[in-house]
Amino acid sequence: MLRSMYSGISGMKNFQTKLDVIGNNIANVNTFGFKKGRVTFKDMVSQTISGASAGDGARGGVNPKQVGLGSQLASIDTIDTQGSLQTTGRVLDVAIQGDGYLAVDDGNGGIMYTRAGNLFFDNNGFLVTSSGEHVLGYEVGDNAPGHPVRNAAGNIIARLKPIQIENIQQVSNLSIEENGTINYSLGGNNLPTIPIAITRFSNNGGLEKVGENYYVATAATGVPNAGTPTNGGAGKLVSGTLEMSNVDLSEEFTEMIVAQRGFQANTRIITTSDEILQELVNLKR
Repeated sequence: MLRSMYSGISGMKNFQTKLDVIGNNIANVNTFGFKKGRVTFKDMVSQTISGASAGDGARGGVNPKQVGLGSQLASIDTIDTQGSLQTTGRVLDVAIQGDGYLAVDDGNGGIMYTRAGNLFFDNNGFLVTSSGEHVLGYEVGDNAPGHPVRNAAGNIIARLKPIQIENIQQVSNLSIEENGTINYSLGGNNLPTIPIAITRFSNNGGLEKVGENYYVATAATGVPNAGTPTNGGAGKLVSGTLEMSNVDLSEEFTEMIVAQRGFQANTRIITTSDEILQELVNLKR
């Protein structure tokens, strides 16, 4: 069989994957905190017909002769650029201006991360996400219960724990500062909570999407660096706003056209290869 037919098949599969990613980007164009994906390709192994040779005094060298065998996926990247901020005027809507992530308890002893800041207080006074997971705050000290935060030496320096306000029904004058502290009034007293935790990673692209606007850390992200907003370059919280998706529709539509034409070109390769094989079969007649 012709090598070009298998090269065309590999190209079709890759452009199908590219269209899948583009479709997901467009579907999430209005998803708060969504980070778009990008597909890149690389060539597959090439078959060497003849190797290279060096020249001598009588004749020059010869370059290698190789035939490529198609393409394959190089990566599906998550592009974590800052999305635009949409003003909502709601105090518990918070956007992160920077490259950090909110930390939430997954309910099974683990931590998930998100950029979607549409938060609520439940009936027990816990600060939760739209799907009910507890948002974690940053409490300095090594004795408090919660998820441990360690320094470079491995020592526990703080804990991540759910943020809770007692008697939430009687609370008034809620506000969220840039450093993540939630201020409120209760019984005539002005009180603060522990600051909302924010986490940075050495490689944000290594985060794994698990659905519902959540990510989990992987071996590629490096060790999560938890802290508070405005410290360590993780960014600040902007109350009354939400971060929109960073999907650019004009860019996605352009990539869609490129993927469509690339898919069509690869189908044409298969059609042409089939016609050549048909001519070979007809030689018998």
